[in-house]
Amino acid sequence: MQIGILALQGGYQAHANCVNALGVSTRFVRKKEDFTDIDGLILPGGESSTLLKLIETFDLVSALKDFQAKKKPIYGTCAGMILLAKTVVPQQFSLGAIDISVARNAYGRQIDSFIAMSDAIESPDFGCAQMECVFIRAPRVQSVGEGVTTLLRYRAEPILVRQDHILAGSFHPELSQDRAVHQYFLAMISAS
Repeated sequence: MQIGILALQGGYQAHANCVNALGVSTRFVRKKEDFTDIDGLILPGGESSTLLKLIETFDLVSALKDFQAKKKPIYGTCAGMILLAKTVVPQQFSLGAIDISVARNAYGRQIDSFIAMSDAIESPDFGCAQMECVFIRAPRVQSVGEGVTTLLRYRAEPILVRQDHILAGSFHPELSQDRAVHQYFLAMISAS
């Protein structure tokens, strides 16, 4: 198994460290050819407007859409969630891969970043009762479509959601010691 990590800007190295610590190899994705022979893709946190400009500069929009069309698992965190959302407020381009509406930076500015424990986890898939969540200029999920499952909440609001082969979270598990979300994503890939 090999996981691609979009490595144009943001926390791509921290995601690679997490996946590698779980015994799985990674490849940094910076050009179209890098999508070859990867089993899943992580879209890391960063700044969504900057990521979009770089995706366009490196002509990766069609490659991302093609990868999505192959139904291979994709996990987007923070800015990656924004890139995957069907609707973004304020409006900007997105891949529309998961039926959620998100508000950019809704948990506050950089200075408002915080670490908090999630609500109690009801799913046995994570193997823990709660999860530490790092929020940095995080998007807030405003609405969730019918086919979307909420896997994790903070103060009763969705912060980790899944629709088919797409996983999206508003927090940064790569900045925590807890590997449960990355393990869950790897299990999605194994099952696909």
